[in-house]
Amino acid sequence: MNPKIEKALNEQINAELYSAYLYLSMSSWFDATGLKGFSNWERIQAMEERDHAMKILDYLLARGGRAIMTQIDTPQSTWKDAKDAFETQLSHELKVTSLIHSLMDLSIAEKDHATVNFLQWFVNEQVEEEENARTILDQLKMISVEKGVGLLYMLDKELGTRTYTAPNTSDS
Repeated sequence: MNPKIEKALNEQINAELYSAYLYLSMSSWFDATGLKGFSNWERIQAMEERDHAMKILDYLLARGGRAIMTQIDTPQSTWKDAKDAFETQLSHELKVTSLIHSLMDLSIAEKDHATVNFLQWFVNEQVEEEENARTILDQLKMISVEKGVGLLYMLDKELGTRTYTAPNTSDS
């Protein structure tokens, strides 16, 4: 495996695990604030990010590379409110998108066609990740502090209905 690609994939594994850590931290914070639906949403988000890390790890191993686990930074643990948490989430997803795009650019430059093909799933996934965060953030912005308690309760209930679906491992 190309050493530059191997190093970059290892860095992305760490970034995905950090994302899982961040969303687990958000889940805990939402739970502590009484927003169990938001907590559920973030817990599932954390599971998806862990799955992303494992997908990259498995690909790295299949290509003859070696996954090197490095320290995961401590994530933020408190937010002002739900809107602040989702602003953090959207900002983070935009950062992850830029990391995926940089990894794709490197793979193209190194003419690693298999990795370019593999990363296309992540490019598409980031569109969904950004859209989800942006949609929830937009809904939270519609909820005014004075009149939004009932709407926040309804959004919390809606987010609580999210269920986890493991990724289809046959897709690369």
